[in-house]
Amino acid sequence: MFRSLLIANRGEIACRIMRTARRMGIRCIAVFSEADADALHVAMADEAHPIGPPPARDSYLRAERIIEVARASGAEAIHPGYGFLSENADFAEACSSAGIVFVGPPASAIRAMGSKADSKALMVAAGVPVVPGYHGEDQSEERLAAEAARIGFPLLIKASAGGGGKGMRPVHSAADFLDELAGARREARAAFGDDRVLLERYLQRPRHVEVQVFADRHGRTIHLHTRDCSVQRRHQKVLEEAPAPDLSPALRERLHAAAVAAARAVGYVNAGTVEFIVEGDDAFFMEMNTRLQVEHPVTEMITGLDLVEWQLRVAAGEPLPFEEPPEPRGHAVEVRLYAEDPAAEFRPSVGALKGFSGPAEREGVRLDTGVRSEDRITAHYDPMIAKIIAAAPERRMAFERLGAALAETRLGGLATNLAFLRRLVAHPAMVAGDLDTGFIARHAAALIPPPREVPPEALAAFAAVHLERLRQRHLGDSPWDRLSGFRLFGPGEEVLLLRDDVGVRRIVLHRRRGAMAAIVDGGTAIPVAADLSDGSRASVDGVWRHVSFSADDGVVALTFGGEDYGFRLLDPYAPRGGEAAAEGRLSAPIPGRVVQVLVAAGDRVARGQVVAILEAMKTELRIVAPADGIVAHVGCAAGDSIEEGTEIVTLAPPDESASPP
Repeated sequence: MFRSLLIANRGEIACRIMRTARRMGIRCIAVFSEADADALHVAMADEAHPIGPPPARDSYLRAERIIEVARASGAEAIHPGYGFLSENADFAEACSSAGIVFVGPPASAIRAMGSKADSKALMVAAGVPVVPGYHGEDQSEERLAAEAARIGFPLLIKASAGGGGKGMRPVHSAADFLDELAGARREARAAFGDDRVLLERYLQRPRHVEVQVFADRHGRTIHLHTRDCSVQRRHQKVLEEAPAPDLSPALRERLHAAAVAAARAVGYVNAGTVEFIVEGDDAFFMEMNTRLQVEHPVTEMITGLDLVEWQLRVAAGEPLPFEEPPEPRGHAVEVRLYAEDPAAEFRPSVGALKGFSGPAEREGVRLDTGVRSEDRITAHYDPMIAKIIAAAPERRMAFERLGAALAETRLGGLATNLAFLRRLVAHPAMVAGDLDTGFIARHAAALIPPPREVPPEALAAFAAVHLERLRQRHLGDSPWDRLSGFRLFGPGEEVLLLRDDVGVRRIVLHRRRGAMAAIVDGGTAIPVAADLSDGSRASVDGVWRHVSFSADDGVVALTFGGEDYGFRLLDPYAPRGGEAAAEGRLSAPIPGRVVQVLVAAGDRVARGQVVAILEAMKTELRIVAPADGIVAHVGCAAGDSIEEGTEIVTLAPPDESASPP
């Protein structure tokens, strides 16, 4: 076994690999970008080396620099994790040339499966069924448009060189094809440095089912059962479970056999995943991920295996310990906790994590994360915060355990999908196993409710805890330092003013003889109390609940009663009038690079029209006009790297002059 291992990755997967390697007595070496100097994986490592500036292309994608660090540190092996260089055949070969073991498959297998088009041809030759489509070398617009017409609409454009939903676009009509093709090529070029695409028939209600495979160097290739990864947004997974529910025994066996045949066809070694599209009793090969998957914990939970341990053992030349896969035990389900705003089309968010704590780890509940409270989610990397996993003897119980684990999870400081996940795992159709890749879109009304005003009980709880925190922070010997609201005549009174998604709200907190009452929007007084001795709790009308919130620059993210709310604190004593920014100013929601500006000063735009495209955190964000208007000013150009809040376009009402300044 190796004595030292370099982990060529970051975040939760780097931490996950280190925990296993350390348990095996292996010395762990980390690499980090300037943005990750204080990251958890750096703190956990026995040795950590800087490798460059924050952008991945200048740090985590610098193969030659990572190999330099491995040589200098004496690392005997490199584990690439997932993402970055994990499916880079040149990197695997460079490791071998340097005398360092690459923990993964041989470069030849990575190359064979690295191109979606080539891999499909290979699978056809191996007798594995594939979705009808076009996988050819002619990438001209004319040929692709002709093939699209032959396949028929709707169809799917997919980047040939990669996965993870990058460069994937559904197209519902011929009129939209060329625009969507251009967008898919931009995403593919940015993510993989390769803008080739393939076309496939777009199945109407497909499921995304995958099979974990494992192979050693002694000729043994096995499957480790199925996973269902159908619940996705932007073609990226949100919830995964194992085994995949509601498959007939015959279909399950066909999937197992096809996955093993696919792995053997390319001489596969180590852990990999073969992905299929399933509709009814039909199954089609989609792609093979030649690496460990984000969702590997659900397979570990039902098999009792540590897949990272066996990756290391197989890379060291050991044989797999069994010829047949262990029988699955019970059911496991995982959700990905992201820094993103579901109400804004799952737009990624950046900022510091405030008050982050996951569920207590116990039997049947697991938390995988690479961040701590006060760590920052930046625009440079994937916005995943953590994975929360639950397992139980049967599926319904696993979902109940996961719901309880999500209820325990606390965090604030930036927009997240936590409340969305809580609704997702409790949704009746989810619990019933009525799954396909359109699940989120079909149930969006329940999963992503429209903006609503913050309920009075939540505001009362927030006011009690917020003002108690301020009071304790200012305790001192002098009565002038205390924020207790003391007055000679009448009860103490403190006023909070805020703006939520509906309008301006006013909270008045009265104190009398140690008791507090909150009046929200002129309503009746609600008895409240705050307890900061063990976290933050508030009593509202006699009922105690946990309260979690952050307040950065007046922007508050509040969690109360299992729901998340957002609002902005206002100065209650400020003069009436103007907001800081004009309503027509469209600014960058997060740092990123401008891909396209689609309007010019003086143009008329309609509500919902795309005015610019921004690329950030591996995602293309479409900036749309919130109302009809005239472009008064354009603040950036294609290719610009811009910070959060930078003006992109400013709109004037359609009845006003729009001459550029």
